[in-house]
Amino acid sequence: MDQHYLSALFDPQSILLFTGSSKHPEAQTPQAKALHSNLSEETFKGKITRLDSTTTGTLADLASTKADLAVIALPHDEIMSALELAGRVKVKAAIVLSAGVDSTLANAMHRLAQHLGIWLLGPNSQGLQRPYLQLNAGVIGPLASQGQLALVAQSGALTASILDWARHNDVGFSTVVSPGPLSHVKLADVLDFLATDRRTSGIVMYMEGISNARRFTSALRAAAHSKPVVVLKAGRKAAGTVAAQTHSSAVVGSDDVFDAVLRRAGAVRVRSFVELFSAAKCLASRYRPVGKRLGIITNGGGPGVLAADWTNEMGLELGTLSEQVAQELKPLLTPNASLTDLIDVSEEAGPAEFRAALEATARDKSIHGILLIFSPKWGIDPDQVAQQLIEMRPQLKKPLIACWMGEQSVGQARKKLSAAQIPTFRTPEAAVGAFSNIASFYQNQQLLQQTPPPLSSNLASPDVEGARLLIEGVLAERRHILTEMESKALLSSFHIPVTQTLLARSPAEAMMIGAQLGFPVALKIDSPDISHKSDVGGVALNVMSATAIRDVYNDMIANVRELRPQARINGVTVQTMARKSRGRELYIGVVTDDPFGPVIAFGAGGTMIELMADHAMELPPLNQFLAKRLIERSRASETLQEWRGAKAVDRQALEQVLLRVSEMVCALPQLREMDINPIIVDENGVIAVDARIVVGSAAQTSPGRSGKYGHLSILPYPSAYDQIWPLRGGNEYRVRPIHPDDAQGLQDLVKRIKPESRYFRFVSRLSELPPSMLAQFTLIDYDREMALCAVIEEDHLDEQGRKHIRERIIGVSRYVTNPDQTSCEFSLLVDDQFVGQGLGSRLMHSIMDVARDKGLEEIIGLVLTTNDGMLRLMRSLGFSIKAYPDDPEFRLVTHSL
Repeated sequence: MDQHYLSALFDPQSILLFTGSSKHPEAQTPQAKALHSNLSEETFKGKITRLDSTTTGTLADLASTKADLAVIALPHDEIMSALELAGRVKVKAAIVLSAGVDSTLANAMHRLAQHLGIWLLGPNSQGLQRPYLQLNAGVIGPLASQGQLALVAQSGALTASILDWARHNDVGFSTVVSPGPLSHVKLADVLDFLATDRRTSGIVMYMEGISNARRFTSALRAAAHSKPVVVLKAGRKAAGTVAAQTHSSAVVGSDDVFDAVLRRAGAVRVRSFVELFSAAKCLASRYRPVGKRLGIITNGGGPGVLAADWTNEMGLELGTLSEQVAQELKPLLTPNASLTDLIDVSEEAGPAEFRAALEATARDKSIHGILLIFSPKWGIDPDQVAQQLIEMRPQLKKPLIACWMGEQSVGQARKKLSAAQIPTFRTPEAAVGAFSNIASFYQNQQLLQQTPPPLSSNLASPDVEGARLLIEGVLAERRHILTEMESKALLSSFHIPVTQTLLARSPAEAMMIGAQLGFPVALKIDSPDISHKSDVGGVALNVMSATAIRDVYNDMIANVRELRPQARINGVTVQTMARKSRGRELYIGVVTDDPFGPVIAFGAGGTMIELMADHAMELPPLNQFLAKRLIERSRASETLQEWRGAKAVDRQALEQVLLRVSEMVCALPQLREMDINPIIVDENGVIAVDARIVVGSAAQTSPGRSGKYGHLSILPYPSAYDQIWPLRGGNEYRVRPIHPDDAQGLQDLVKRIKPESRYFRFVSRLSELPPSMLAQFTLIDYDREMALCAVIEEDHLDEQGRKHIRERIIGVSRYVTNPDQTSCEFSLLVDDQFVGQGLGSRLMHSIMDVARDKGLEEIIGLVLTTNDGMLRLMRSLGFSIKAYPDDPEFRLVTHSL
């Protein structure tokens, strides 16, 4: 049970080959011929058996055949029979190397493989490589050299190109896999394996599309949490656009959504093939930075300035030496050196000066990464300068990137740097771009750490039931677009401030409403068929009298009927003018993407929103940190400070509106699109002036699975499972889902318990959890696993002697969903101090309740035969206890849910 479900695919000890009759090689497919050629060039470390699907042999022969993996390269009409034969031999995984298999036959293969319990890579796959096994089970090309970088690509041609580049740039791989567009093993499955593969330290992906957004996002988050993931995606621009019902859907494209998904998952996106190569170089060097300040060492002013310009262009910061470090360095450089911004060691600098600058930059804590640019100079040996970097690299705790400009005179130095795994580039722009990718990884990891709840705990509870009834009423009338009055009522149910608005169906009603509200007022056409009111003269602002209201009403109705004669007109809304003379007009929107579901957009608002195209985006749910970052990524954020005589706006009020919108998206699956445009904010607060909402059937980000949050790509923090329970002795403890902030508390628990207890839980003599395991246990995807921790509150004195109350973790139960999606595997850990107080029983009941809510049917686990206490607990809970056939030291415990 400790083995990954794809171990047979990626770590096979024995392989079964189906490539057709060896007596008639001319009849073999091109894939079969290429496979034979690739396998003959390398000596696979396991066993290979060739089997002809057309000559079955005796049953005894078949029964004696054993294999982990089947590789099938046959004509289309023979693949199914080979797959059936592989199933009889009990292989656990298969690769189908083919071309031109249609979706009908592919689906038939998927059904058969699932029935046989086989994980199928293909059809139309290009296969895979595992260099450490000397395994080249595919048609991608020659076996890659061994390294710690994994390459996953949906294009066979691009995979071959990257491998060809890697051979000439000393980049090795742990894994190369090209699943193909019709593969049963999806990108998410591959990422799931690579996330825990100890031979892989970074992942490079090329992708064209996905079928299950929730599954992909979940696997990507898990992988990016444990190692850097860089993604190049095709299809950045849509071939065409359809008529948009809201501004948000007009300005937000699916590529923008994909950007938001990668950012929230902690991965990094590159935009070109060249950038992908640059990222591969940096990942191969295993750099993980802590910020975005780049220190630039150069022996030429021009290249240094170009690098500084590009640093600013990429949203990075130029790292400058602190005054103390600069003073220490200056005597070690030539008189012409300059340390003002760039670290310009001057044209006369030799190896010693470069080394001194490198050592100074390395110890300056304000600089997060180092770019060293060398321009060829007479009398300066580029190889000797490169040698200084090579000698220094093992001592560095921050990224080091080299740019050796030129070609002939620096070629040898560049090779030496690459061999030492120092990313080396020909131009300053490429080098800065490479560091930008590393810095983005760190910034996106901060977003990955966020686990917001569906409803903000520090805000007043919204009227969710009232909002749902409003939407159901609209859908019952077979409408999808809410009127402005309905839209504002929906916003109000989530405590979003709106302008007071009333509907007038005649000029006389409009005059009366205007007099009641007080002048000036705004008039707007109310029609379910008109999305953008200003385009048809359907908006009038600052109407100052009853007479003016009558004239504006009549003129507006006449204009709209002339321009849009087919439009249904309910009347004209009359609303108070937002009295914010120096307020900033913004917009907050929601769009529903296929396949990622709802996304929240923010930017500059008003009538020119499409022209401005200012739209930062974030996936729900949001918390305060994510709301702040969303605002900061928009261009409009620059206007929210003191600006042209206007005071700084109330950012907290704006952030609260974003949190409220996030609540709406989480609680209302039928909310498909929304515009709050404009929403006006100033130093006194925020108010929504206009709103338009589109409702419909809920999105499904995970086909075949629904649930309360089936429309979201990222599940909210499951606060519903937060409960208080009594502890024997009169105290109480809290059981709640784990979150990333629990890492230190979990580590303290592991250190605190007895060595025997640690061994029973981890089957290891470890004294504490390594960082990777600690992260894996606390930053979890609540869609595929759950961990509940029991906590008590206790007094704690800080370094200043002040008393604080802090939580102490005293137990953890967890489950992880198995690949069959019907069962899960559990684990349990209880603080020795609290054993025998019913804590273990409560944690097991609670985790089983969660698994039951998820629709799982069975919970299973492995318990050491010597763990008498755990086995007694399992019996008391009604678990079935059996021998575990794979290892006599364990007992298999199971319970139906």
